[in-house]
Amino acid sequence: QVRLVESGGGLVQAGGSLRLSCAATTGTFSTYDVGWYRQAPGKEREFVASISWSDLTTYADSVKGRFTISRSNAANTVALQMNSLKPEDTAIYYCNQIGTGYWGQGTQVTVSS
Repeated sequence: QVRLVESGGGLVQAGGSLRLSCAATTGTFSTYDVGWYRQAPGKEREFVASISWSDLTTYADSVKGRFTISRSNAANTVALQMNSLKPEDTAIYYCNQIGTGYWGQGTQVTVSS
């Protein structure tokens, strides 16, 4: 059983920054692609960014140039650095071990205008 735990969410003003972290209990985390997704109230969950096992990154158009995904295989974590935050970035952010169905519990990000 794999457990993913997100942290780092909070309340920030527009233009500010937050750094989210996804920590995995499995030692094989580094061999999987990992994605960050978000779900705003009343909306469906949407893709934010992903990083492959070989460090190839992909971003949603809405966050390109503002968010950066990275991983530390030594620490078994994947981070999402979020800069220039906007009120429309407000959502619960989830990490996912792609292809396995494992999701974290989510961390709330609220951006005030």
